Amino acid sequence: MKAIILAAGKGTNLSPFSNTRPQPMIGVAGRTILDNSLELLKSSGINDIFVVVGHKREKLIQALQDHDHDGLNIHCIEQKQSRGIGNAVMQVKNKISPGEYFLLLYGDILTAENIFSKIQQSFHAFKSPVASICLPPSNQQFGNVFLNAQMEITKIIEKPKSNNLGNYVLAGVFILPATFFGLLESSGTSMERALKKMVTGDGLRASMWEDEWLDVVRPWEILTANKMIMDSWGESSIAKTAILESNVTLQGIVKIEENVTIKAGAVIEGPCSIGRGSYIGNNSLVRSYTSLGKNCEIGSGVELKNCVVMDNTQIGRLSFIGDSVLGENVDIGSGCMTVNRSIDWKPISVKNGKRPASTGMSKLGAFLGDGVVVGAGNMIQPGTVVHSGKLIPACYSLTNK
Repeated sequence: MKAIILAAGKGTNLSPFSNTRPQPMIGVAGRTILDNSLELLKSSGINDIFVVVGHKREKLIQALQDHDHDGLNIHCIEQKQSRGIGNAVMQVKNKISPGEYFLLLYGDILTAENIFSKIQQSFHAFKSPVASICLPPSNQQFGNVFLNAQMEITKIIEKPKSNNLGNYVLAGVFILPATFFGLLESSGTSMERALKKMVTGDGLRASMWEDEWLDVVRPWEILTANKMIMDSWGESSIAKTAILESNVTLQGIVKIEENVTIKAGAVIEGPCSIGRGSYIGNNSLVRSYTSLGKNCEIGSGVELKNCVVMDNTQIGRLSFIGDSVLGENVDIGSGCMTVNRSIDWKPISVKNGKRPASTGMSKLGAFLGDGVVVGAGNMIQPGTVVHSGKLIPACYSLTNK
């Protein structure tokens, strides 16, 4: 069976990180969402994979070229204009033979366990088209589905109203026949209308997914995704080329990659991951659920807590980064702090567009896009979004004037 990964969308709600990369290239737990999907596809026995690219496609294509995916046959197909999910699926029409079934997945979904193996089991049991469904914490922002006793989907509501919600939602993974392209064409390439035609026509069965599932849509959900993957780890791994000096303390499950240097007195509390070629200075504290990308540099006395730090980022000495996401090539000066709660412990809102969005989280730090430079001594308020390339001057209390 062939797989189609949809990775062409702009993901505007995931700004500032989606401004400079495709959504599946977001890093969590030491690898990208795309890497996670490819690994699970391979484990489920699927080797022929078509990735539909569009927004910032160069970054995704380069990443695929730089990595050895060990036997996977991966092809990138461009969606030249952003015309929705159905149009993206149509780009792969001539790659699927008549009578063939294919696995379709949305590139921004994340699971720790293998959702692709589960839907294949359901497909072989039902011998008919299948959609994976799950029960998320909130179902208002996803396509809601209604079922009968035979696990047949009887109705799909793409944008449900608060008084018309089903219990389950579409999980963004399908096994569909080649005839689905005809349904898309007759529906004006509307994915929603094509699925509804399938429900009322040949039928669409449900594959129940009961493990954790996440659609990474908002910046703070990167932290949720990071925790979900790290909680699934069973053992530590430390590369032979990593250098750990005297009095380095390791607690819990840690993943330390090649050519990492950890200086004396540092404490690493798992679960956490430290990417290839990174440096952690003397007496630093790396706390649980921290993911450090490749070639990062952490100064002495820095504390990192529940944060995702992407590749090639520097954090100056005596800084605190908590409950935050930092993009690539971020440069934070010495003595900076991300404040991660309000004084009254109320849930933190994030303004990442025209209006603030409530996160429901009482502890949340900042979101710094790629290439942000923060001068020494700055204090960043909870829920702050700093867009890519912005320069924040050092915070001085005295001047020579």
